Amino acid sequence: MTAAVNALVLAGSRPGGDPLALEAGVAHKALIEVGDAPLLTRVVGALHEAGCMRVFVCCETGPVEDLARDLGAEIIPPAEGPSGSVLRGLNACGTPLLVTTADHALLRSEWVAELVNGAPADCDLAVMMAERARIEAAVPGSRRTYLRFADGHWSGCNLFLLRTPAARAAVEEWTRVEADRKRPWKIVARLGLGLLVSYALGRLSLAKGLARLGEGIGVRATLVSASNGLAAVDVDTARDLEDVRLLVGDDAGQLR
Repeated sequence: MTAAVNALVLAGSRPGGDPLALEAGVAHKALIEVGDAPLLTRVVGALHEAGCMRVFVCCETGPVEDLARDLGAEIIPPAEGPSGSVLRGLNACGTPLLVTTADHALLRSEWVAELVNGAPADCDLAVMMAERARIEAAVPGSRRTYLRFADGHWSGCNLFLLRTPAARAAVEEWTRVEADRKRPWKIVARLGLGLLVSYALGRLSLAKGLARLGEGIGVRATLVSASNGLAAVDVDTARDLEDVRLLVGDDAGQLR
Protein backbone atom coordinates (compact mmCIF):
# COMPACT_ATOMS: atom_id res chain seq x y z
CA MET A 1 0.00 0.00 0.00
CA THR A 2 2.78 2.49 0.81
CA ALA A 3 4.10 2.23 -2.77
CA ALA A 4 1.13 4.33 -3.88
CA VAL A 5 1.74 7.05 -1.27
CA ASN A 6 3.94 10.14 -1.51
CA ALA A 7 5.55 11.53 1.63
CA LEU A 8 6.23 15.09 2.78
CA VAL A 9 8.79 15.93 5.47
CA LEU A 10 8.40 19.34 7.11
CA ALA A 11 11.88 20.78 7.68
CA GLY A 12 11.37 24.54 7.69
CA SER A 13 13.31 26.88 9.97
CA ARG A 14 12.01 28.79 12.94
CA PRO A 15 12.40 32.56 12.91
CA GLY A 16 15.65 33.31 14.70
CA GLY A 17 16.81 29.70 14.50
CA ASP A 18 16.01 26.65 16.57
CA PRO A 19 17.48 26.77 20.11
CA LEU A 20 18.28 23.05 20.08
CA ALA A 21 20.18 23.36 16.79
CA LEU A 22 22.11 26.35 18.12
CA GLU A 23 23.04 24.41 21.25
CA ALA A 24 24.10 21.43 19.16
CA GLY A 25 26.25 23.66 16.93
CA VAL A 26 24.47 22.98 13.63
CA ALA A 27 22.63 25.25 11.22
CA HIS A 28 19.28 23.46 11.48
CA LYS A 29 17.63 20.95 13.79
CA ALA A 30 17.30 18.50 10.89
CA LEU A 31 21.11 18.30 10.84
CA ILE A 32 21.53 17.22 14.47
CA GLU A 33 23.11 13.77 14.53
CA VAL A 34 21.61 10.76 16.26
CA GLY A 35 23.40 7.44 15.88
CA ASP A 36 25.96 8.96 13.48
CA ALA A 37 23.28 10.21 11.07
CA PRO A 38 21.45 13.55 10.82
CA LEU A 39 17.81 13.52 11.84
CA LEU A 40 16.73 14.18 8.26
CA THR A 41 18.73 11.20 7.01
CA ARG A 42 16.95 8.93 9.48
CA VAL A 43 13.48 10.22 8.55
CA VAL A 44 13.93 10.14 4.77
CA GLY A 45 15.57 6.72 5.05
CA ALA A 46 12.55 5.32 6.91
CA LEU A 47 10.19 6.70 4.27
CA HIS A 48 12.22 5.18 1.46
CA GLU A 49 12.36 1.89 3.35
CA ALA A 50 8.58 2.00 3.73
CA GLY A 51 8.31 2.10 -0.06
CA CYS A 52 6.84 5.59 -0.42
CA MET A 53 6.56 6.47 -4.09
CA ARG A 54 8.20 9.90 -3.86
CA VAL A 55 9.65 11.73 -0.85
CA PHE A 56 9.48 15.52 -0.68
CA VAL A 57 11.27 17.71 1.87
CA CYS A 58 9.89 21.15 2.60
CA CYS A 59 12.91 23.31 3.44
CA GLU A 60 14.81 26.48 2.62
CA THR A 61 17.84 26.59 0.34
CA GLY A 62 21.07 25.68 2.13
CA PRO A 63 22.55 22.64 3.86
CA VAL A 64 19.22 20.93 4.58
CA GLU A 65 18.24 21.17 0.92
CA ASP A 66 21.64 19.83 -0.11
CA LEU A 67 21.30 16.86 2.24
CA ALA A 68 17.73 16.18 1.11
CA ARG A 69 18.78 16.05 -2.52
CA ASP A 70 21.66 13.72 -1.65
CA LEU A 71 19.08 11.45 -0.01
CA GLY A 72 17.02 11.30 -3.18
CA ALA A 73 14.25 13.60 -1.99
CA GLU A 74 12.56 16.35 -3.96
CA ILE A 75 12.35 19.89 -2.60
CA ILE A 76 9.34 22.08 -1.86
CA PRO A 77 9.94 25.66 -0.63
CA PRO A 78 8.30 26.30 2.76
CA ALA A 79 5.33 28.60 3.22
CA GLU A 80 4.48 30.70 6.26
CA GLY A 81 3.63 28.17 8.97
CA PRO A 82 3.42 24.37 8.86
CA SER A 83 -0.12 24.31 7.48
CA GLY A 84 0.86 26.53 4.56
CA SER A 85 3.76 24.21 3.80
CA VAL A 86 1.44 21.20 3.84
CA LEU A 87 -0.88 22.98 1.40
CA ARG A 88 2.08 23.52 -0.90
CA GLY A 89 2.89 19.86 -0.54
CA LEU A 90 -0.66 18.93 -1.50
CA ASN A 91 -0.46 21.15 -4.57
CA ALA A 92 2.81 19.54 -5.63
CA CYS A 93 2.19 15.91 -4.64
CA GLY A 94 -1.55 15.34 -4.58
CA THR A 95 -3.06 12.58 -2.46
CA PRO A 96 -2.58 10.19 -0.80
CA LEU A 97 0.13 12.13 1.02
CA LEU A 98 1.82 11.11 4.26
CA VAL A 99 3.09 14.05 6.32
CA THR A 100 5.74 13.92 9.02
CA THR A 101 8.50 16.11 10.46
CA ALA A 102 12.29 16.17 10.21
CA ASP A 103 12.68 15.74 13.98
CA HIS A 104 10.92 12.36 14.03
CA ALA A 105 14.24 10.76 14.94
CA LEU A 106 12.97 7.24 15.65
CA LEU A 107 10.65 6.94 12.64
CA ARG A 108 10.33 3.36 11.39
CA SER A 109 8.99 2.05 8.12
CA GLU A 110 6.55 -0.22 9.96
CA TRP A 111 4.87 2.79 11.59
CA VAL A 112 4.36 4.34 8.17
CA ALA A 113 2.81 1.08 6.98
CA GLU A 114 0.69 0.88 10.14
CA LEU A 115 -0.81 4.30 9.44
CA VAL A 116 -1.33 3.80 5.71
CA ASN A 117 -2.75 0.29 6.00
CA GLY A 118 -4.71 1.06 9.17
CA ALA A 119 -6.59 3.99 7.65
CA PRO A 120 -10.12 2.89 6.69
CA ALA A 121 -10.88 2.90 2.98
CA ASP A 122 -13.66 5.45 3.47
CA CYS A 123 -11.64 8.07 5.40
CA ASP A 124 -10.19 11.31 4.04
CA LEU A 125 -7.71 11.94 6.85
CA ALA A 126 -5.99 9.59 9.29
CA VAL A 127 -4.01 10.71 12.34
CA MET A 128 -1.64 8.49 14.30
CA MET A 129 -1.55 9.01 18.05
CA ALA A 130 -0.15 6.96 20.92
CA GLU A 131 -1.74 6.20 24.28
CA ARG A 132 0.20 7.25 27.37
CA ALA A 133 0.70 3.74 28.75
CA ARG A 134 2.42 2.65 25.53
CA ILE A 135 4.67 5.73 25.53
CA GLU A 136 5.69 5.33 29.17
CA ALA A 137 6.36 1.64 28.62
CA ALA A 138 8.64 2.47 25.70
CA VAL A 139 10.36 5.52 27.22
CA PRO A 140 9.92 5.68 31.00
CA GLY A 141 10.01 9.28 32.20
CA SER A 142 9.51 10.81 28.76
CA ARG A 143 7.86 14.21 28.98
CA ARG A 144 5.14 14.52 26.35
CA THR A 145 2.06 16.67 25.94
CA TYR A 146 -1.07 14.60 26.50
CA LEU A 147 -4.70 15.18 25.64
CA ARG A 148 -7.16 13.62 28.11
CA PHE A 149 -10.09 11.69 26.65
CA ALA A 150 -12.55 9.13 27.97
CA ASP A 151 -10.41 6.33 26.56
CA GLY A 152 -7.09 7.53 27.94
CA HIS A 153 -4.38 10.14 27.60
CA TRP A 154 -3.01 10.53 24.07
CA SER A 155 -0.03 12.20 22.43
CA GLY A 156 0.51 12.98 18.75
CA CYS A 157 2.99 11.05 16.61
CA ASN A 158 3.63 13.68 13.90
CA LEU A 159 2.25 11.23 11.35
CA PHE A 160 -0.72 12.20 9.20
CA LEU A 161 -2.21 10.63 6.10
CA LEU A 162 -4.08 12.96 3.78
CA ARG A 163 -5.79 10.14 1.97
CA THR A 164 -8.13 11.97 -0.42
CA PRO A 165 -8.37 15.48 -1.92
CA ALA A 166 -11.12 16.24 0.63
CA ALA A 167 -8.42 16.31 3.34
CA ARG A 168 -7.45 19.75 2.03
CA ALA A 169 -10.35 21.18 4.05
CA ALA A 170 -8.68 19.98 7.26
CA VAL A 171 -5.38 21.63 6.32
CA GLU A 172 -7.19 24.87 5.47
CA GLU A 173 -8.89 24.74 8.87
CA TRP A 174 -5.45 24.22 10.43
CA THR A 175 -4.32 27.40 8.66
CA ARG A 176 -7.19 29.31 10.26
CA VAL A 177 -6.36 27.87 13.68
CA GLU A 178 -2.73 29.02 13.30
CA ALA A 179 -3.97 32.50 12.40
CA ASP A 180 -6.14 32.56 15.55
CA ARG A 181 -3.54 31.17 17.94
CA LYS A 182 -3.55 34.46 19.89
CA ARG A 183 -7.36 34.44 19.98
CA PRO A 184 -8.14 31.08 21.62
CA TRP A 185 -11.85 31.85 22.01
CA LYS A 186 -12.18 31.65 18.23
CA ILE A 187 -10.58 28.22 18.20
CA VAL A 188 -12.85 27.01 21.00
CA ALA A 189 -15.93 28.38 19.22
CA ARG A 190 -15.20 26.19 16.20
CA LEU A 191 -15.51 23.03 18.28
CA GLY A 192 -19.16 23.56 19.14
CA LEU A 193 -20.79 23.53 22.57
CA GLY A 194 -21.83 19.87 22.50
CA LEU A 195 -18.33 18.64 21.76
CA LEU A 196 -16.83 20.86 24.45
CA VAL A 197 -19.33 19.68 27.07
CA SER A 198 -18.68 16.02 26.23
CA TYR A 199 -14.95 16.59 26.51
CA ALA A 200 -15.25 18.50 29.80
CA LEU A 201 -17.38 15.74 31.31
CA GLY A 202 -14.89 13.07 30.31
CA ARG A 203 -17.35 11.35 27.98
CA LEU A 204 -15.58 11.95 24.68
CA SER A 205 -13.26 9.31 23.24
CA LEU A 206 -10.41 10.43 21.00
CA ALA A 207 -11.74 8.54 17.99
CA LYS A 208 -15.18 10.10 18.38
CA GLY A 209 -13.66 13.55 18.93
CA LEU A 210 -11.64 13.33 15.70
CA ALA A 211 -14.67 12.10 13.79
CA ARG A 212 -16.84 14.93 15.16
CA LEU A 213 -14.19 17.55 14.38
CA GLY A 214 -13.95 16.16 10.86
CA GLU A 215 -17.70 16.28 10.39
CA GLY A 216 -17.66 19.95 11.30
CA ILE A 217 -15.40 20.76 8.34
CA GLY A 218 -16.71 18.14 5.93
CA VAL A 219 -13.87 15.63 6.35
CA ARG A 220 -14.01 11.96 7.34
CA ALA A 221 -11.25 11.87 9.94
CA THR A 222 -10.08 8.79 11.82
CA LEU A 223 -7.63 7.75 14.51
CA VAL A 224 -4.94 5.12 13.97
CA SER A 225 -3.58 4.09 17.35
CA ALA A 226 0.19 3.53 17.38
CA SER A 227 1.15 0.03 18.51
CA ASN A 228 4.55 1.31 19.66
CA GLY A 229 4.80 4.25 22.05
CA LEU A 230 8.12 5.28 20.50
CA ALA A 231 6.13 6.66 17.56
CA ALA A 232 5.23 9.66 19.73
CA VAL A 233 8.83 10.57 20.55
CA ASP A 234 10.29 13.45 18.56
CA VAL A 235 13.16 15.85 19.30
CA ASP A 236 11.84 19.09 20.77
CA THR A 237 14.15 19.46 23.77
CA ALA A 238 17.63 18.52 24.96
CA ARG A 239 16.01 15.80 27.10
CA ASP A 240 14.31 14.37 24.00
CA LEU A 241 17.63 14.37 22.17
CA GLU A 242 19.32 12.56 25.03
CA ASP A 243 16.52 9.98 25.12
CA VAL A 244 16.63 9.19 21.42
CA ARG A 245 20.43 9.00 21.38
CA LEU A 246 20.34 6.49 24.20
CA LEU A 247 17.59 4.52 22.46
CA VAL A 248 19.67 4.14 19.30
CA GLY A 249 22.83 3.36 21.25
CA ASP A 250 24.60 6.70 20.99
CA ASP A 251 26.31 7.06 24.35
CA ALA A 252 27.30 10.62 23.60
CA GLY A 253 23.98 11.16 25.37
CA GLN A 254 23.90 14.75 26.40
CA LEU A 255 24.58 17.92 24.47
CA ARG A 256 28.03 19.34 24.95
